[in-house]
Amino acid sequence: MSTDEPMDSTDQALRAEVDEVERRASRRVELGGRAVVLAVGVFALMIGYILPWMGTAAGWEVLLGAGDAAGKAGMVPRLFAATSLVFGVVASALALITRLWALTWVCALGGWFASVDGMLAIWTRQSSAGLDSPGPGIGLVISEIAVVVVATLWFKTAWSRPLQA
Repeated sequence: MSTDEPMDSTDQALRAEVDEVERRASRRVELGGRAVVLAVGVFALMIGYILPWMGTAAGWEVLLGAGDAAGKAGMVPRLFAATSLVFGVVASALALITRLWALTWVCALGGWFASVDGMLAIWTRQSSAGLDSPGPGIGLVISEIAVVVVATLWFKTAWSRPLQA
């Protein structure tokens, strides 16, 4: 078939189907082995929520302002608890399930924000330690490391998209 001949309805339907498959494939990301590392990072972040963040207060208690964290958890640790949960766990789980490029950027940028917030949370816990306030717990440190790893992997994934012609 030469390029000068008009396309019949079968050719047009096939072309439309090929274009649709190409469009859907361009919106997806192939994570390969990185998906396993991301899943382990998300799991480590969830473990960090169970461990103490300040004194005997676990990460989930800091998030909810319950238990030992009631009235003691500052705004920065609570913000880190919320952002790490939203971007590190929920958005990462959605991105791993759907494999959409847009969600990789949400996870990368949100993870960056959460990691900076986590450093500030550790700093505020260290700054106020000894003033009737416990220092940062092991759960907070593990959560921060997990968020940095997850955010870094999402940035690598987001930047790996080839240019569209």
